[in-house]
Amino acid sequence: LSFPKKLWQLVESNEFKTIWWGHCGNCIVIDEEMFKVEVLGRTGPQKIFETESMKSFIRQLNLYGFTKMQWDFQRSASLPEFLAEEDAFSAHRKLLLYHNPNFKRYSPHLLVNCKRR
Repeated sequence: LSFPKKLWQLVESNEFKTIWWGHCGNCIVIDEEMFKVEVLGRTGPQKIFETESMKSFIRQLNLYGFTKMQWDFQRSASLPEFLAEEDAFSAHRKLLLYHNPNFKRYSPHLLVNCKRR
């Protein structure tokens, strides 16, 4: 699978608690420190991405057209997103937000437009 497809499956999965959809499905939110352990720390057949480095993972995001967003403190409309954001803020976790116009929650057909630069 390509990087965008793997990322899509990761965000859509209920298995992972360190990456989720934010802002009505228009961006992804990553809990950086825990993501390193939960996702990038996997080895063997459980390994998802080729890298174990957060820096390399972010480089991949950038190569596929994702841009980092600033947190604007508008709360999400859906309860699960709101609760996830509340939990993250209360734990003072470092949250990263990334946006790509071709990577949206309810539009998996746009993934074909996520091409490596």
